[in-house]
This record gives sequence, C-alpha cells and structure tokens, in this order.
Amino acid sequence: MLETTFGGLLGLIILFLDIYAIIKVVQSSASVGMKALWIVIILFLPIIGLILWWLFGPK
Repeated sequence: MLETTFGGLLGLIILFLDIYAIIKVVQSSASVGMKALWIVIILFLPIIGLILWWLFGPK
C-alpha cells in the first residue's frame, strides 16, 4: 500500500514539474522551433527531459 501511495505522489510531483517547465519554455524568448523541441522532449521523456531542461534549457 505504501509503495502505491509513494509512486502516485512521485508521479504527481513529476507531472507538476513538467507542467511548470513547459510553461517556462513557452514564456521564454527562444525561437518557436526551440520551444517546440523542448516541449516534445519534456513530454516524451518526463524525468530526463525535465533534468535536461533545467540544465540546458532556455533561461
């Protein structure tokens, strides 16, 4: 039971962080193509994409 609760909570946290990252990408001054690329990376690789965005994404 605890594993299910922890897994669900972790998934929810990752979802909120991904949404936050996508909002920040859309608000950035990057080109439309770069924004689209970052959004696709974040959507298809939720954890890795979030880390990559945090390290290398548009500021």
